[in-house]
Formats: sequence, structure tokens, C-alpha cells
Amino acid sequence: MDLENQRRVLEFANEYGPENVVVLLGAAEGEASGLAAETVTAGDPTYAGPLTGVSLGLTVYHVCEPEVKAEFDPEVYEDQVGMMEMVLDVDDIVSEMSSIRDEYCKYLG
Repeated sequence: MDLENQRRVLEFANEYGPENVVVLLGAAEGEASGLAAETVTAGDPTYAGPLTGVSLGLTVYHVCEPEVKAEFDPEVYEDQVGMMEMVLDVDDIVSEMSSIRDEYCKYLG
């Protein structure tokens, strides 16, 4: 996650409260999604950005996870994500995201 997005996430968490912020990711690989998810939950693991040492514990999902996909109008999802989803390793992404949520998320319902 780039430094500008880290700054924005931190601002939103401070403004609205971390319990009211959900981060939705769309990275094409499980590892990249996991790194971004870890950044907004446990803090920047690269020690380079505004979230270094900041454990926000935010709720984080990937757009291809079944519980998120179910929230979209199916036609909109297919139009916006469907093509990409066909080439992604969705199982790997779901596994990575679930692991991060289980370990670091503080605000799951």
C-alpha cells in the first residue's frame, strides 16, 4: 500500500473511528492483498509509511471474497470485476485475507 493511501486510511480512521472504517482491497495476488491488509490492521510491515507502528485493527476485505461479492448487484460486479476474477487465484486471496482478519482485526462483527 503506497504512502498516500496509508495517510488517507489513517485520516479516515481518526476522523470516523477505526470501528467505522472498512477497507476494501482489489490487489491481483494473495501476497499483495495480505501485505496491504496487514498494513491497515497491524501497521506498515515495511516501516516506510504513516502506518508504521500504528495498529489500527481495521476490518479489511478483498473485493473477490464471497461475503463482499454478495453485497454487489451481480450485473455491476460482473461488469467491473468479473473478467479479472477469472484470472485471479481467489482461494489464495481468501485464505490470505482470512488469516490477516483472524490475527489482527479488532472490529469484526
